[in-house]
Formats: sequence, C-alpha cells, structure tokens
Amino acid sequence: MNTKDLENVPVSDHAAMIEEIKELRKKRNAVILAHNYQIAEIQDIADFVGDSLGLAQQAAKTVSKTVVFCGVHFMAETAAILCPDKRVLIPDLDAGCSLAASINAHQLRQWKKEHPGAVVVSYVNTTAEVKAESDYCCTSGNAVKIVQAIPVEKEILFLPDMFLGSWVKKVTGRQNMQIWMGECHVHAAMRPEMVTEKLKQYPQAELLIHPECGCLTPFLDHLADDPKLQPVKVASTEGMIREAKQSTAKEFVVATEEGILHRLQKQNPEKTFIPIAPEMTCQFMKMITLEKLYKSLRDDVYHVTVDEDIAHRARLPIERMVSIF
Repeated sequence: MNTKDLENVPVSDHAAMIEEIKELRKKRNAVILAHNYQIAEIQDIADFVGDSLGLAQQAAKTVSKTVVFCGVHFMAETAAILCPDKRVLIPDLDAGCSLAASINAHQLRQWKKEHPGAVVVSYVNTTAEVKAESDYCCTSGNAVKIVQAIPVEKEILFLPDMFLGSWVKKVTGRQNMQIWMGECHVHAAMRPEMVTEKLKQYPQAELLIHPECGCLTPFLDHLADDPKLQPVKVASTEGMIREAKQSTAKEFVVATEEGILHRLQKQNPEKTFIPIAPEMTCQFMKMITLEKLYKSLRDDVYHVTVDEDIAHRARLPIERMVSIF
C-alpha cells in the first residue's frame, strides 16, 4: 500500500497505518522518540521510549537524519539544540506544557537581577529561551546530582517546579536555594490523602512517586512519623521503570501521569500497577496520535527550530544535564 492509497483507509485501520509509518520511517531515515507519558500505540511504534533525559541522550547520539519527537514542544526544542545537523519534527505544534509556561525568559532575567551571582538550575521542562538564561538544566532523574555538583557557597535559583525544587532542597539540605513557584497541572493535583487512601486499599503495594507531585513533601513528612507505611520510591519516570523491574514487590501504586503504566505493565507482565487516580492525564502528551505521527512523516511536519543565538547559549546547560546522570 502506498502513501496515496492510505489516505482512503479508515482511521480505524491502524494496522495499515502502522505499516506505512514503518515504511516512511525508513524512507525518511528517521528515528521516533516517545516520552513515557505518550499513548500506548505511540510507545509501541517508537524506536526509543524514555524520560526527558534519556530521550535527549538518544537524540544527541542518533545517526538518523530526522528525529520525530513524540512528546511536548520543549522536548523537541531540546533535541533541535543538541542536534543542529538533524531535522527535528513534532507531530503537533500545540503539544505544550503547563509547567514550561509558568516562567519566561523576561521573568528569569528579573529574578537573576534580584540574586546577583546565583547559579541558575532550570528543569528541562522549560522553553529554549529560559534554558539560554540558565547555568544548568536538569531532569527529575538528575536534579539532586546537579545541585550537589554546585559549590555549597553558591546561591541557587531553581525553576520552575516548586515541588521538585522543595524535594531537592530537602534531600540535599541546601539552604541557599531559591525556588520558583511553578507547577505541572497534573502532578500538582495529587494530594497526600490520595496516596494514603490508595495505600490502604493495597497494603502490600510499593509506592512509586514522581518528585513533581504536589503531595510529595507533606507525604514524606507523614512517612517519617509513621515508619510502618509501605516502601516508597521517589523517582523520575525512568527511575520508576528500573525500580519496578528490580523490586521484589508484586503490586505498585504509581503516582505520576498514567501514560507510564503501559510501559510498566509491558515490561513487567507478572506485576500489577495501580494509578494513584484515573484522571491523572496530561492532555498535551495525549495530543499526539498515530494519525498525526503518520502525517508528520508523510508531510515532513512540523519542523522545530531554535534561534541560533538562543540555541548557542542554551547548549552548554543542556550538555551539562546530559553529562550528569
């Protein structure tokens, strides 16, 4: 079946569409990268599935001429900065991020003026313009290590996620760390009572919790007062994948966006994974579909580019992020 013929195939005929995507991937010399929060069909057809750090590393080392990023816009921007010789596509330009939208470059420049000499650590969930104003980028998987790598006498401006920042400050004991008050709309909705209630329902389960969660700090404080509570693993999405594989537990309560459940279950069919709540879904991550991926490869859309000066200034903090893991 050629590309023109496929235009008349019903959208429900995903088998034909998947085969055509595979053919177009070869034709375009493309690699498909998918975040752990993508829908199951996208994860299954991707060449690599992972968290922000893992996908950035894959983008940096791929030999493919085209990178199709099935994630949100800041991720595709990061790939474009790391791979100036590659063509980076995103299947939907409107796939944004509520956390990345919580701070812009002007706000960061003003914050830096209020704290001269401070080291800026920006979470990867930021725009290229914000990264260009930063000293380091980080992901939830390496934020602690990056903060620990900065001299203790240096003040740190950590942005934009206040929950991840609070957790990093707690773990590192770093008192000279200022935190921007941004949040992910999905993780911010998770409350401590949701965790405790779910663990009561599944008393044998291990808790996997993302450090962006709004429930994290108060729940960990509660945990310190009640050592009889179940085992808890604070981890990035990729950390959750590793923990689920190596843990002897058979049940896991998962406190993050529900898209990761597909990969967890696929890689651990003998174990059970329970979402903290069924409504924990990022509408931006779910905007990319098989149909949009197919059109992206077929029509060579949508090309993600970053201004040359911004890309030049953002490259060093991103490279620091990729090198520390």
